[in-house]
Amino acid sequence: MRLSSILYSIRQGVKNIKRNLLFSLASVGTIVSCLFLFGVFYCVVENFRASMEELENTVVISVFFDEGISEENKSLIGEQIRLREEVNTMDYISPEEAWENYARDTYKDNYELAMESFAGDNPLKNSDSYEITLKDLDKHAEFVQYLKELHGVRKVASSEQTADGVSALSSIVTYASIAIIAILLLVSVFLINNTITIGITVRKDEIGVMKLIGATNMFVRAPFVVEGIIIGLVGSMVPVGLVYIMYDKVVEYLVSKQSIVQNLFAFVPAGDIFKVLVPASVVIGLGLGLVGSMVATRKHLKV
Repeated sequence: MRLSSILYSIRQGVKNIKRNLLFSLASVGTIVSCLFLFGVFYCVVENFRASMEELENTVVISVFFDEGISEENKSLIGEQIRLREEVNTMDYISPEEAWENYARDTYKDNYELAMESFAGDNPLKNSDSYEITLKDLDKHAEFVQYLKELHGVRKVASSEQTADGVSALSSIVTYASIAIIAILLLVSVFLINNTITIGITVRKDEIGVMKLIGATNMFVRAPFVVEGIIIGLVGSMVPVGLVYIMYDKVVEYLVSKQSIVQNLFAFVPAGDIFKVLVPASVVIGLGLGLVGSMVATRKHLKV
């Protein structure tokens, strides 16, 4: 299209919005509402995902060695484990560390007394191990089976029920997120489609004349596409600001007033969330406007 045609399309798109101001505001309001809910939902999901990652790191797999095994063979086992792509972290726990951790968890206030009582006689002298966390708990059972088959491994301690529970909960949140976002986007497309359709109906005679004098389908459709894009762009800017202010205030309140919540959740910094949310909202808003206008013109522009 020539520059004059582009400028004409932009002017007509703006006029269409003014002519159908009520429905245009309704479309903008719907996009704002949908993207606001999307933003809130995204913030919740991101914080929940971060908490899930923290929780996944507490699901530890401990690998214990055969008695009498050499340090060289222990290192060889460690190298084999590190080569597995499922591994997130792996730490060697010496017999001394194992005993200190056990005494601290078991005796608590009497920890120092217990350490003095067993000085020079470590009850867990054969309990050194590798402690492993995984990147993906869905592979927990398969990985544990692999560890049990390694030569020199006496025992593999893991919490399969916890791993399955965390993995299932993560899957539920993922599928629920996709479903809710899809519903919100479909509602927005539907309302924008209705607004553009009304604009086409109002200008049906004008469009017919344009077609009679040789206007192409693209030339006729362009103003409605511009209208949809403007509606989508405006509708994407407002909710991001609202969500940012709300997120900042809510996190500040919870951190300062609700210490128990702070202990349970490590809130994701606003910068990390909004560096994804801002461009995503703009793209979704523009996409909704474009898709809504294209659907309306393809279905109703019969001239």
